[in-house]
Amino acid sequence: MDFGKYAKGDLLVGCQELIPGLANAYGYVPSLGAGIAFSVLFALTGGGHLFRSIQHRRWTSYLLTISSAIELVGWIGRTWSSKCPYNKIAFLLQITTLVVAPVFIAAGIYVTLGYLITEVGPRYSVLRPRTYLWSFCIADAVSLLIQSGGAGLASAATNNGKDPEPGARMMVGGIIFQLACVTLFTVLFVIFIWRTRRVDMSRGQNLVVWATCVSVTAVFIRCVFRAVELLQGWEGYLMKTEGFFIGLDAVCMVIAIGVYNIIDPSVLLTGGKPDSSDITADVSQYGMARVDDKRAQH
Repeated sequence: MDFGKYAKGDLLVGCQELIPGLANAYGYVPSLGAGIAFSVLFALTGGGHLFRSIQHRRWTSYLLTISSAIELVGWIGRTWSSKCPYNKIAFLLQITTLVVAPVFIAAGIYVTLGYLITEVGPRYSVLRPRTYLWSFCIADAVSLLIQSGGAGLASAATNNGKDPEPGARMMVGGIIFQLACVTLFTVLFVIFIWRTRRVDMSRGQNLVVWATCVSVTAVFIRCVFRAVELLQGWEGYLMKTEGFFIGLDAVCMVIAIGVYNIIDPSVLLTGGKPDSSDITADVSQYGMARVDDKRAQH
């Protein structure tokens, strides 16, 4: 692989239009229209969840606000790259953010299920609510560290004319680990849905179940795409074709976050009443719900 064909030197810090025969790190010039469109979309989703996080103080809203903000920064980077395709700061900005934002979306999904289980009844779940909270969020943190580390290595290598594959392989490892966690979560979520099929849940609870199905599916599709993309390598067809990235990453992330703007668990699972923002309070709430549920069985 000829890494010498990539731009070096002053081109990486300035704003130069694409020069024929001299590739940038993307392999194409990112779409300005897509950059603006998705920047606006993630600003809107983030603004909505920020409002809810102030209003209701729920961890679902906090995590979805963070994920929207990270996606927004990434798409600002791609918008910048559409005008300055060789700029290494713009490239680094988008690659290190867009690869990790879904980690926070997944964390929001895990916490949402924890809240749902608490309301419907822990006896319908394989795991206790706080077990979902801690085990999957810790796994998410591990995935975040692996993916962000790999993204940084790959970006630095590409911008220095070196082989980015070691960093890309590290990113693949993080994404596959995340995919495994999402798959396990999906299995447990399906079991919960099956066990509650005859439970008379409220309209809000049913809506949150369907919204979570949509969000999990979108995150799963995105993880599969990014894993295959990176397995093909930095010179692969998927990596060099922006349309796949827009359709199977950006659109999926808008759906995964946006569905919770429309069907907001911070509202539907709390009756619209504010709750403590302290995560320890949420864990205590889970524990009390489990005790109450056991008493009800006796």
